[in-house]
Amino acid sequence: MDKPTLKNSLKLFDHLGTVKSRSMFGGFGIFVDDTMFALVVQDQLHLRANEKSSTLFKEQGLKPYVYKKRGFPVTTKYFALSEDAWNNTDQILIQAEYALTSAREEKQAQAAAGPNRLKDLPNLRLGTERMLKKAGIQSVEDLCTAGSIQAFLAVQQSHTSNVSVDLLWALEGAICGKHWSVIPQNRKTELLQKLDHA
Repeated sequence: MDKPTLKNSLKLFDHLGTVKSRSMFGGFGIFVDDTMFALVVQDQLHLRANEKSSTLFKEQGLKPYVYKKRGFPVTTKYFALSEDAWNNTDQILIQAEYALTSAREEKQAQAAAGPNRLKDLPNLRLGTERMLKKAGIQSVEDLCTAGSIQAFLAVQQSHTSNVSVDLLWALEGAICGKHWSVIPQNRKTELLQKLDHA
């Protein structure tokens, strides 16, 4: 069972911020203020590593957690601490704070860089990316330049079957960086009016 170690870990990390957990990678991811930095799986605490700490963990004989996705092994950045580590919770805390800081920095860097591909935007998938490319919209920049209505019309024109208005909401959300379901109703109405006059 994962729960005894999970409970101890959540209690230990309580002072780092708002701590919560959710199911991840066959175990439980531990988050502080929405940043995941630890993992409890197979009754072991794993800490997230960056390039520097990964080397140190490997020198200590620690191994990264590997899980299977569609039958293929995926090596994570989370290294299992030894059972002896719990004899020195102060040391775990030092390592955890470093893991959290590193995870936050990486998250900020990714957010600043922004998505590289259309499929990485909110609401969009590989199939949507292919539809957009077929319509002449090749990049995130192209989509932002075109706007949701022009992109929707371009897909309509290049697509043989009917295109649902749900795609319009998906594109608008993708451009704004949010899920389509939180687009305000007045904005949806405005988009439909513009679509009618396009």
